[in-house]
Amino acid sequence: MNWLLVILGAAVGAPLRYLTDRFVQARHNTTFAWGTFTANVLGSLILGLLTGAASAGDERLHLLIGTGLCGALTTYSTFSYETLQLAAAGARFYAMANLVLTLTCGLGAYYVGGIAVQAIWG
Repeated sequence: MNWLLVILGAAVGAPLRYLTDRFVQARHNTTFAWGTFTANVLGSLILGLLTGAASAGDERLHLLIGTGLCGALTTYSTFSYETLQLAAAGARFYAMANLVLTLTCGLGAYYVGGIAVQAIWG
């Protein structure tokens, strides 16, 4: 039955990723992949919040939100594709910025989420 929780979370996460990408990208007139960046950082923050809150741990919540929702919301493949597309188009600065910002902000968002939950419920 665990697989059903993952499917349910992904059924919310995948459209949320698409809508986030379209919403954010429509507001920027640049070649930088702001939509994917936002979805990845948002997913990292949610996962950090979940991980911080679940130290007592309900595996079902991890499957539903962590694996399902966050797994479908974040996208390493699109991040990789867009970074390589930027580099191939000659936008090497944007490609490097995408790489550095996504990794730094994603890890930072995860960390901040975990710390925030611990500070609140600590």
